[in-house]
Amino acid sequence: MAKTKPAYSRTFTGRAVGGALTFLLLLSATACAGSEDAPQTSLDPAGEFARAPDVLWNITLAIAVVVFVLVEGALVFALIRFRHKEGRKAAQFHGNTKVEVVLTVVPALILAGLAIPTVGTIFDLQGDPPEDVMRVEVIAHQFWWEFNYSEQGVTTANELHIPAGQEVVLELQGAASDAVAGTAEVVHSFWIPRLSGAQDIVPGHTSFLRISADEPGRFVGQCKEFCGLSHANMRVVAFSHTQEDFDAWVEEQNAPAVENLSGDAAAGQELFNETFDVRSTVVEEGADAYQCASCHAVQPGLDAQPRTGPNLTHFASRSTFAGATFENNADNVAAWLRDPHGVRPGSKMPALDLSEDQISDLVAYLQSLE
Repeated sequence: MAKTKPAYSRTFTGRAVGGALTFLLLLSATACAGSEDAPQTSLDPAGEFARAPDVLWNITLAIAVVVFVLVEGALVFALIRFRHKEGRKAAQFHGNTKVEVVLTVVPALILAGLAIPTVGTIFDLQGDPPEDVMRVEVIAHQFWWEFNYSEQGVTTANELHIPAGQEVVLELQGAASDAVAGTAEVVHSFWIPRLSGAQDIVPGHTSFLRISADEPGRFVGQCKEFCGLSHANMRVVAFSHTQEDFDAWVEEQNAPAVENLSGDAAAGQELFNETFDVRSTVVEEGADAYQCASCHAVQPGLDAQPRTGPNLTHFASRSTFAGATFENNADNVAAWLRDPHGVRPGSKMPALDLSEDQISDLVAYLQSLE
């Protein structure tokens, strides 16, 4: 009479097969997104200082795959070769000098071999840049980035512009305590994975990061260190240009923002300098009024004051705003002015008692800052 497998065995086998198929499906799905769908991938380097770590990663991965195949192959062989059989009894032994020496020496040699390219890559990335390299001061705020180009006389926010094919040194600093919000700054981390590795930013300390882009393009990054409620909304966009286009961008940024405004834009310009009552706020205790111009400057140059909030000179020329979180269009700007805390938790921007007409005028003014 033929033997049949117990019901519990068939159920277990079916679940195991189903689980294995599900795992393979999920594993394959993780590789479905390309560089356009996942712009923050570090596996598609677009510059010298992102390519060096990627080469090191490829070397490490190749060695790890070989070790994995050998170890798992030995394990599978042992499971099959020494599987349970009728009449066979397991034998135990304690200590084997040859095996212990092999298991110590082989990993040590592998790690020593990996140390050579690892140390070389670290020294290459931390080496002294050329004396004539362009430098950009980067100040991390909650939750946005300030970029100061001292040589070019440009101050902007959230969107970094660099010439393609050239090394750029970022001087990374944490912002000082926010006098308006009454809060101290925290640790941030600057990261544009296709252009460079990540670098922590500690308040009161200046760090340096070397980046470059091979060709003109758009690259997305973000803060990589948890820094508060809107950590996930503290993004950054980098644009690399030909030298000619970069020089044109600098010239545009140094030009006056607006001239001869009329209609809603002119009304919005007047509102920008008016004082509003605060509806719900994060400003210092006892404050009950707020003026846009008390935090935001609309004029070119590094001497633009104040610097509590982003410099709005040429605001309309930026593709994003609020930590590169929102697309820069009239609807998004209106939603931001209406309820900044509602669309971006933890924002330092006070919520004001603005009427819809006032919001419309301010949007018209901001959208005129080209």
